[in-house]
Amino acid sequence: MKQLINKLYKNQSLVYKIFLYILTTFLVVYLFPKGGQFQYEFQKGKPWQYETLIAPFDFPIAKTPQEIEAEKSEIIANANTYYYYDTTIAERVESDFNEEFDRLFGNDSIAETRAFSTLKSKATRLLGNFYKNGVIEVVDESKKDKLVILTQGNEERNVSYNSFIKLNNLQKYISDFAARESLENYETQLYSLFFDVVEPNVTINTEITNSELSARLEQMAYTHGNVQEGIRIIAKGEVVEGDKLAQLESLKKEYESQIWNESNYNWIVFGYTILVALALLMLLLFIRKYRPEIYENNNKVTFIFMNIVFMIVLTTLVVKYNANYVYIVPLCILPLILKAFFDARLGLFAHVLTVLLLGFIVPNSSEYIFLQIIAGIVTILTVSELYKRANLFISVGQITLIYIIAYFAFYITHEGGIKFTEVFSKNELGNVHVTWIYFMQFMLCGLATLFVQPLIYIYEKIFGLVSDVSLLELSDTNSKLLKRLANEAPGTFHHSLQVANLAEAAASEIGANTMLVRVGALYHDIGKMNNPTFFIENQATSVNPHDELAPDESAAMIIDHVLDGIEIAKSNKIPDRIIDFIRTHHGTSTVYYFYQKAKELDEEVSKEQFQYPGPIPFSKETAILMMADSVEAASKSLKEPTSQKIDQFVERIIDKQMDEQQFMNADITLKEIVTIKKVLKKKLNNSYHLRIEYPE
Repeated sequence: MKQLINKLYKNQSLVYKIFLYILTTFLVVYLFPKGGQFQYEFQKGKPWQYETLIAPFDFPIAKTPQEIEAEKSEIIANANTYYYYDTTIAERVESDFNEEFDRLFGNDSIAETRAFSTLKSKATRLLGNFYKNGVIEVVDESKKDKLVILTQGNEERNVSYNSFIKLNNLQKYISDFAARESLENYETQLYSLFFDVVEPNVTINTEITNSELSARLEQMAYTHGNVQEGIRIIAKGEVVEGDKLAQLESLKKEYESQIWNESNYNWIVFGYTILVALALLMLLLFIRKYRPEIYENNNKVTFIFMNIVFMIVLTTLVVKYNANYVYIVPLCILPLILKAFFDARLGLFAHVLTVLLLGFIVPNSSEYIFLQIIAGIVTILTVSELYKRANLFISVGQITLIYIIAYFAFYITHEGGIKFTEVFSKNELGNVHVTWIYFMQFMLCGLATLFVQPLIYIYEKIFGLVSDVSLLELSDTNSKLLKRLANEAPGTFHHSLQVANLAEAAASEIGANTMLVRVGALYHDIGKMNNPTFFIENQATSVNPHDELAPDESAAMIIDHVLDGIEIAKSNKIPDRIIDFIRTHHGTSTVYYFYQKAKELDEEVSKEQFQYPGPIPFSKETAILMMADSVEAASKSLKEPTSQKIDQFVERIIDKQMDEQQFMNADITLKEIVTIKKVLKKKLNNSYHLRIEYPE
């Protein structure tokens, strides 16, 4: 057991990757649609390209979304509406009416006359007419001229909605009544009377109305007709249209809507798991073979897998909400981010695998995969130097344009022409034909892609990664740390600037990351700030503190500037990617001057105590810095430099580093090293203003 634990501890990095791989696989499989996949691709108006299709089982022919919506609208329009008649309100209004009528007309000159009785009789009859079917307050114009069901106690009866007295029309009813009964002299008083006492007593019975409507909607059939097992659906070469299209759409829907059950659940999950596992395994193998420095860093591997899952989750959510909006998802953010933090090749590889996985989720997968892969390629080819804001806007514009052009090409191939008047329509099977609406989606996608800038900043803080934007900020010589270096160790600061110029030129020549190597060069010697006078470039006088130290002590002081630089960088929150330059810029080379002095005193002296702790450079950029740093420092010791001397000492220094195998772990070729030598020679010749000596 103890041996197993020790073995797991020693291989914890591999164990973590396996765990991450398995977790990501099952998470992606979980997001896949819970149903079967139809194995055929077809388009309306196009010939059937496969062999004759026979119905594999009985299935119903589904109604189109338009048919379903039309039927629903008809049911809603013709559904019974229930109203409730409140008798208590009618009785109370009648009582209030008598009291108010006597009060209003009792003191009048007609109070004891026959006219009073006649007026009251007519007014009472009008009130009775009001409450015969009832009074409503809220008017529903959609029910006009229709029959509704009125519930009064245990009795239900059909009445015309127009027979209800509308409270907002009360004045018109009184006016018509007064004119009809020749009571114009009493119109104002009657209106005042009825306005005060009349109350609505009919209200819609929402519960019963909605219950009956829901019941009728539930009973609605979503299919018409069936296709029997063994019946031919379509033969090879036949055009997909009419009934054949309806049957194919129904069969596809049947496949995709099949819920996983015990009989097929395990097999479907197993198949999906293999497909996803293969895709993610290809990504891991690619990283391991071509990006070993990323593979060894679990933080970076987690970052890559997390972004892939994030894009799949985001696309899945949009598809579940409305699949027609799938192109709003800014999928090109993925290659943008991976290119910003790593490189273009890894970004494109991860993007293609992600798009292939999304093909299982989105509709029209072949069209979607083509569009997204083309957009990803354009992203990789066009986006560079993200720290320049204009570049990102230009690239996003190009990506959006490619989306629009590619989709437009798909549209005219599907429709066989261009319909400029069609903005948003549906065919008889409900497949959305999108022209301008999808173009708007691509523009929104482009705008969402601009969110990559703040997203890069967030990722930098969470994962400790470095992008070109951060490198640009770090390269500012007015930054706090570089200002301190300029003040406390001015000679070292000047040396760092010279090295940065040399390294940047060399990196540009061989296609390495120029911004990264420049920033690494600016910070590689910050450890010298702790003891600046122990380094010759900072010695303003002839006093050399090494004269009073033993060779091994002097070597220790020199070597310590690497460890001191790492500590200073970490305390100032310099990214690890830059600290790598501090750590490797001397590799495992020897402080040769003091080693030779020590050998003069003791031939048996150990060479190890005069060596830098390493590690040796492990990238093109760190290897370039080692060469540029050594050459620039050594060039200061040249007396009466000539072009020939510079060429010889550059060759000698870099060849010695190669003999010591300092570049063994760096991804750099012999051809690139030769190119770097030429650049360094040219730059040093220019700095010394040397010219070729022409023969007399």
